[in-house]
Amino acid sequence: MQQQGTLSRQVEAYHQWKKDLIRQMGHYRLWLQNNDLFSDDIGQRIRNGVELLLEDELTIAFVGEFSRGKTELINALFFSGYGQRMLPSQAGRTTMCPTELFFDREQGQNYLNLLPIETRTGELSLQQLRKQPERWQRFELDEHQPDLMRDVLAEVARTKSVSPDYARDLGFNEAMLDQDRENPGQVLVPAWRHALISIRHPLFEQGLRILDTPGLNALGSEPELTYSMLPRAHAVIFALSADAGVTASDMALWSEHIDTRDADHRAGRFAVLNKIDVLWDDLQGEEYTAAAIERIRGETADHLGINHRDVIPLSAKQALLGRVRQDDALFARSNLDQLENLIVQRILTYKEQLITQNLISDLLGMLQNSQANLKARLDGLEQEREAFSGATTDKATLRRLAERAQKDYEFYNKKLITLRSSRRLMDSQGDILAKILDEDRFEAHADKVRKMMSKSWTTAGMNRAMEQFFELIENDMANLLSEAHLAEKMATGIYSRYNEHHGTHHLAPTPLRVGRHMIAVRDLRKKARRFRISPKNVLTEQSVLVRRFFNVMVSEARQLHERARKDVERWPQQALLPVMQYSLEQKQMLEHQIRRLREMVETDRNSRTERERLDKTIAGLQRQLAMTNAMSRQIRKPPPSTVQQKVVNLSGAV
Repeated sequence: MQQQGTLSRQVEAYHQWKKDLIRQMGHYRLWLQNNDLFSDDIGQRIRNGVELLLEDELTIAFVGEFSRGKTELINALFFSGYGQRMLPSQAGRTTMCPTELFFDREQGQNYLNLLPIETRTGELSLQQLRKQPERWQRFELDEHQPDLMRDVLAEVARTKSVSPDYARDLGFNEAMLDQDRENPGQVLVPAWRHALISIRHPLFEQGLRILDTPGLNALGSEPELTYSMLPRAHAVIFALSADAGVTASDMALWSEHIDTRDADHRAGRFAVLNKIDVLWDDLQGEEYTAAAIERIRGETADHLGINHRDVIPLSAKQALLGRVRQDDALFARSNLDQLENLIVQRILTYKEQLITQNLISDLLGMLQNSQANLKARLDGLEQEREAFSGATTDKATLRRLAERAQKDYEFYNKKLITLRSSRRLMDSQGDILAKILDEDRFEAHADKVRKMMSKSWTTAGMNRAMEQFFELIENDMANLLSEAHLAEKMATGIYSRYNEHHGTHHLAPTPLRVGRHMIAVRDLRKKARRFRISPKNVLTEQSVLVRRFFNVMVSEARQLHERARKDVERWPQQALLPVMQYSLEQKQMLEHQIRRLREMVETDRNSRTERERLDKTIAGLQRQLAMTNAMSRQIRKPPPSTVQQKVVNLSGAV
């Protein structure tokens, strides 16, 4: 199956760009080994970079009320190659539970995993349940039998009949549920709490992950989705119906769950005006239709408070039909390519910028170290060559060069000993940082607050307990910031002394950046305040509220705590790596130089022969330097969206 369209081509280009970066990192590793410049620390740093690229994901959440065509849009974007609708998408409510579409690159298998709705009455969060495969029902998916796969995927839309009381126990608002016509007095709830669809697809294989949400009722009744999964999506595509515009329930969903201060969505929030084919008017003509669509587009942008260009009118149904029938005119009229272009230009660009900021600057720093050492080695060889410029060898010059090289060697050897002592100090400071973020310390905070909440019989008491949890975490983060400042000051002092003694300017410590974790804690605290004042939670029975708070807020705080802990555990080793790499490479280079110079002093060598040998060595090093320059150019190569933008701008200029 071949996926067509701009999105597929650009995601493939993005994937190829990452593969090229991984290849260049492999070349650099091999180059270091061939030049006796490799160390375990550098190897770990390169491995971390490769893992970052291999595990990179891009999450796009599709959000909207039921019957807005979200699932049909996903079918048109990703599954038209099967020649039919793969995900259930008919009139009325279809996708009943939050669904994630991706490819499990670890297992390398197609499957549908479904979590029974009954797990909502338990103590475990979705995040914890993901680690317990025995709690999920698994269905295999055969991509070579589309009809069978479609029938299996239809299970996502299955409902079950329950009493209103049990529906409330599951967290649903009875007023927003359909009545069971076959069983009067019963209501219909989703059979499943969450669906994970792993399917081998070119875009999913390359790290694209789709979150399909089933409407306001599901968002309101699954706090973890509301407060954790949805806000962490890189981008949100909000589906509306062109014939209805922005309804009251659409607006409630947008303001309560998408356009919130604590949502991330750094790659953007976009609105899709679906079903524009309803407005196609063959009697009035194209101009009338286009004007009607533009009017609704403008009104939608005004209602949502977003840029006009971030509202895309399209027809998912006609796009799917156009692709299945290979009708280019129908597909063009569906306007789906506008959405694909938007994803490319805004969402992929954001991911490329993250990689450029974090990984590429680190790689270039390592390369700059290696290039500085190569240039120093070339300078030394040029001086040696001067000793052989006459008819006879200038052994006095060689002795002076050997003595100077020996002094430099001793300097770098002492520096490495000092740096190893400094690293032990850094490790001690790192232990202080790690102790602040100790896992047992976090769990003690959580246990204390759980007891406070369980003993409290008033809403005010519950709120105080929840607020105290974040006070404890924020106090820890404040202590972390203070100690991190001391650690970074220590690292800066080490580099300043080193640069002053050696005259280097390109060496600088790896920043710790714990401030971002404090910001994340404060953002989570704001979410928790929203959680506390939510009418749904204010009216919730105490034990359910405690469970919900721990499943959502405490669970997310635990993940945040773990990320911060990993950062501070890794930093002491990384902080001094640039200066240690530089010193080690200098020491190894001088070791070779001293051995060579002593051999030349102790033996009588033909001046011309030695000059020719040095010329070859210098030429070889110049080739090595050219290789590092080539690697640097390849790493600096602009990402695909930047190249695409330049092409668009140039074509527009013409």
